[in-house]
Order: sequence, then C-alpha cells, then structure tokens
Amino acid sequence: MCVLVVYCVLPMDMRELRTRSGKRAEEIAAEAHVSISTVRNWEQGRTAPRMTPLELVQLMKVYNCTFDELVAAELESVNHDSR
Repeated sequence: MCVLVVYCVLPMDMRELRTRSGKRAEEIAAEAHVSISTVRNWEQGRTAPRMTPLELVQLMKVYNCTFDELVAAELESVNHDSR
C-alpha cells in the first residue's frame, strides 16, 4: 500500500482562518489531532501542515474553509515575487 504525503503550502497567517472559523487554538488542535504548539507554529509561520490528502480534507473541515482558501495567499505571494 502506498501513502501519498502532501506538503501543504499555506498562508503564513493561519490565525485569520481560525478566527473566521470562530474556534480557539485549543479547539483546532483537538479537532486536527495535533498539539497546541503545532497550531501556534502554523499561526506564527514557523511550520506548515504536512499531511496526507485525507488529513488535508480534515483540516479544511476543522477550519471550515476550502482548499483554495488554504493556499491562495501563499500562491499570490509567489506569483507577485516572480514578476
């Protein structure tokens, strides 16, 4: 059995997504099955989630957002920097 791991490129400010979801960092951590320090690292831009496609879908449910919302800010930044 082969497992595909997706390295997600996410916006540096995951806090905005959490705020829009109306959840506390502790709630995000519990629902995403990660530690609170992991969520804080995401929000501070120190790390980005690294997960399988199924885990990515779960993260979208936790944040109540779409895949596009997760990657849009970073993609815009990359496109702007390459001009």
